[in-house]
Amino acid sequence: MICKICSSTSEHCFSAKVLGKYDVAYYRCSSCQFVQTEDPYWLSEAYSNVITKLDIGLVTRNEFVAPIVQAVIGKWFNSEARFIDYGGGYGMLVRMMRDRGFDYYRQDLYCENLFAESFDIMDVPPFKADVLTAFEVFEHLVDPVGELEKMLTLGNAILFSTSIQPSSDSNPESWVYFAPDTGQHIAIHSRKSLQTLADRFNLNYCWNEQNIHLYSTKPVNNQLFKLITHPRFSKWFNSVTPQRKSLLDKDFAVAQVRLKDALKQASV
Repeated sequence: MICKICSSTSEHCFSAKVLGKYDVAYYRCSSCQFVQTEDPYWLSEAYSNVITKLDIGLVTRNEFVAPIVQAVIGKWFNSEARFIDYGGGYGMLVRMMRDRGFDYYRQDLYCENLFAESFDIMDVPPFKADVLTAFEVFEHLVDPVGELEKMLTLGNAILFSTSIQPSSDSNPESWVYFAPDTGQHIAIHSRKSLQTLADRFNLNYCWNEQNIHLYSTKPVNNQLFKLITHPRFSKWFNSVTPQRKSLLDKDFAVAQVRLKDALKQASV
């Protein structure tokens, strides 16, 4: 099999029972160590429930990343700009960032927008975000190169999370992140595969040596990025920088108008 990241040869490394019933082969690249599954024919079934029953950390994850996003934007980007959460799920992060005063919008083709209903990119004219966030998205991508190219048409920089293989022989028995029971994690990265992707698009790549990454066209010091994205430091940094006015009241007014319009249409 050919590696989807660097086009080198990928060799069979193990097989796993996906969704509890499909014997699926996994392949590791001999060059960049990217792990991909065979053609993921089971995805329509895997995404019958987009947010899987095992994703019980969804709320905690958004609480964790919101202050980090705020700190990264505050340090290196334009807080007055617009932002996109790519693969934004229920819209929780969008709502949290708007509550913090950031003009954030959600993009997701597969999941219902529960928390940011009026603030999807489909609700506004097309724009390019100063920062696009993509948390727990990269491991889901069938076409990593094509999807990154699409992301870069929507945002100037990409702040994202994905976990990196802890060893060169990681497998579902040694590392839970493969999550074959859900069938959704089909693209598992190494440090080298993410650097290869960045090089392919001439992007600066930062990594905090945990699971937070940044692709950007502007140079960003990696040691400072590692510090800024530390949970305690990001909260401190946010506390000593000017706070933006929450968009909650403004957004409530928008929701009120939309509700009244919907009720009028329903009564006609």
